[in-house]
Amino acid sequence: MLLAILFLVTAALYSSVGFGGGSTYLALLLVMGVPYFVFPIIALTCNIIVVSGNCFNYIRAGNLNLKLLTPYLFGSIPLAYIGGSIPIEKNFFEILLFLVLIGAGILLLFNFKSYDDKESSYKKIPLPFAIFVGGVLGFISGVVGIGGGIFLSPILFLLRAGRPKHIVTVASLFILINSVAGIIGQLSKSNIFLEVLNYWYLLAAVLIGGQVGNFLNLKIFPTRILAFVTACLVIFVALRIGIGLIQNF
Repeated sequence: MLLAILFLVTAALYSSVGFGGGSTYLALLLVMGVPYFVFPIIALTCNIIVVSGNCFNYIRAGNLNLKLLTPYLFGSIPLAYIGGSIPIEKNFFEILLFLVLIGAGILLLFNFKSYDDKESSYKKIPLPFAIFVGGVLGFISGVVGIGGGIFLSPILFLLRAGRPKHIVTVASLFILINSVAGIIGQLSKSNIFLEVLNYWYLLAAVLIGGQVGNFLNLKIFPTRILAFVTACLVIFVALRIGIGLIQNF
């Protein structure tokens, strides 16, 4: 029950800024002692559930910018699959997850104000660079079991690549498609999808949390406030894992 509540809160916060929450789901599974081999599948499945609603709402609102999204997907999709198919040891996974969380948290913390940016002038990102960034993020996403949007969104804000509503939509679709590619890669290692069904209550929790997050974003809090709270949560979870790594060392 505690894990389901934590997943629901995580989904609500992350979905409010267009993310799926995969990195924090992984951290929660690690802290709560869930068997390691099901981590990526659970996190990626939860990602898909949460961002599917986001993507539908953003596209319906007319915020899809395929020209901005497509180059990053060209790089990310094949490498997300390759990353997902690579087996990694639990100790290395913990270190990698800590680095992913602390990096994502810091990026988001320094860019949370950008979610309310009203600037009308943006830069065109060179195609090779966009494909390269997508590939790197896709590979990391596949290996760890996240969608990668929590990195892509702050990077696009730093590069001033588009309007906030377009960047948030791009990040959501990036997470959705990478999560699907990552799951396919993960399943190529072993057939564990039936094992994931034992954690159906987590999937139900994030489904509810995702809808709560959309409501918070649309009706109650400004996006920049939700982004700040999400950044603080990511950094807190990263430090929690970092303390565990130091104690184990």
